[in-house]
Amino acid sequence: MMSFKKQGEDLQIPLGAVWLMNSISEYKGKQELYAKQSPQILKTLVEIALIESAESSNRIEGVTVDKNRLKPLIIGHSRPRDRSEEEVSGYRKALDLIRRKHRNLDTSPETIKELHRLSHAETGDAGQWKTKNNEIIRKNPDGTVEAIFKPLEAALVPKAIEQLCLAYRHSIDQLKYPPLYAVSCLTLDFLCIHPFRDGNGRVSRLLTLLALYHHGYEVGKYISPERIIEQSKETYYESLQKSSQRWHEAKHDISPWLHYFLGTINSAYKEFEQRAGSIKSPKGAKTEIVIQAINGQQGEFSISDIKRQCPAISREMIRLVFRRLKGEKKITCLGKGQQAKWRRIG
Repeated sequence: MMSFKKQGEDLQIPLGAVWLMNSISEYKGKQELYAKQSPQILKTLVEIALIESAESSNRIEGVTVDKNRLKPLIIGHSRPRDRSEEEVSGYRKALDLIRRKHRNLDTSPETIKELHRLSHAETGDAGQWKTKNNEIIRKNPDGTVEAIFKPLEAALVPKAIEQLCLAYRHSIDQLKYPPLYAVSCLTLDFLCIHPFRDGNGRVSRLLTLLALYHHGYEVGKYISPERIIEQSKETYYESLQKSSQRWHEAKHDISPWLHYFLGTINSAYKEFEQRAGSIKSPKGAKTEIVIQAINGQQGEFSISDIKRQCPAISREMIRLVFRRLKGEKKITCLGKGQQAKWRRIG
């Protein structure tokens, strides 16, 4: 599609982006080593990433569920109680599909519609292209709303998605672009086409994850890119807005989005190395995850702060680790009650 029309002399990858690509490739080379060294740790990271991905990707779009329901829904396969829970559960199903069958899922219109069908809770117009034109809007602090981008018209969507998938696969098969650059183009063009009435953001993140898996970048299995995007949501939207200007004319600048995209993947790999690469002791996986979260704190923190970073680990397990570290004089309690603050010693 539009981003894949830049080639030859028109294709100039900024040096900063090249550096990020090289950094990500170095991290990628260590994936298998971590998997062999710390299989139990990685199992715990997979659970945490599942919960964070399903929660954050939906929350970016304004879909939220009770914190206490996340683990039963995503790990325990509890039956959804309302529409929001159905969408979170559906996103988990889409993640499962990608993680289990990514080798058999090609980048095609059919795959994209299936990802939408699952993440859209298999209801209404799930898995169907939009039938009416839509706009990407921005809500201003004063409550006003303005249109910041006009996606492709509904009638042009089926052909455009087909062309996008063909252009992406051709760029990979012909080695026209570095894989990470091609994936960033795929994501940007998908969002500019905006093929569904609703849920385009969630599908774009699933499509990105699938494409990264195809190229061997499996960090999304252990660290949630969706959570990193949510934490930098303003920059996420800003980079998309800048790179979508003049997209319809194929005169847009992909650099803002490319830098953001690569920075997100690099941050995920950096966090993965910190969590998996530094673990050498034979302690329990969940205990070690909690200890790492505590060691990463600056200043005061609470049990709830650690729980938010370790959603797949029970509060009781976290309390046990706190008591143990307190006995070892590695942390100290600064108050009383459930919201008491703690601080590391030394």
